[in-house]
Amino acid sequence: MPSLILTAFLVVFVAQVVSWIGESVLSEYAYSLYLRTTQGSLVRKQSELKTDIMNKKQELSRTSAQDQFAKWAKLRRTVDKNLSDLEKLNSKLSSQKTTFTIAFRAFLWIIVNIPQYAIAWRYRSKGVFWLPQGWFNPVVTWWLSFPFAPRGSVSVMTWTWACKAVLQVSEEVVRFVILPVVMPESATTDEKADGKQTGKEKVDADPIPVAEVD
Repeated sequence: MPSLILTAFLVVFVAQVVSWIGESVLSEYAYSLYLRTTQGSLVRKQSELKTDIMNKKQELSRTSAQDQFAKWAKLRRTVDKNLSDLEKLNSKLSSQKTTFTIAFRAFLWIIVNIPQYAIAWRYRSKGVFWLPQGWFNPVVTWWLSFPFAPRGSVSVMTWTWACKAVLQVSEEVVRFVILPVVMPESATTDEKADGKQTGKEKVDADPIPVAEVD
């Protein structure tokens, strides 16, 4: 049943990809995309308010409260109003982000877990593939067909466990074995930077002595 083998693997693979990237990272990217596509006007208004507040504060610092009181008071009122508007806008965006994050994480949970539960329940009594006769003893054969697949076959649950274990091992191999070999220059650069820093510290610590003047 090649289609079931591939489907079960893809379901586990999607779950592992989400685990590798992390829910918080995916949530941040998704929220950033949500802001750009649906809340662009609010983001632009927030940026404009920040820029205007900064400019007005700079102008306010250059204005004398005694010699130019009318101008100073007008700038002060403008800054206070913009700060109040920015605070309200930030509060609104923060509330939206909280709601979006909860909904997005619920969505992630659904696409990660429901397919795994569904495929395990739908094909609980079918074997993903059959084992060669006589290769394993009865205990191992029973375990591989757990819980309801025919004896002598590999159940969907066992297959998904195996796929998950292989993907997790692959992640560790890539992270700790392949990446250090593929990207050694970064470590070399860091070592050179540390060497330069150590040399600089040594020079600073051991200054050149100044000859005494008689």
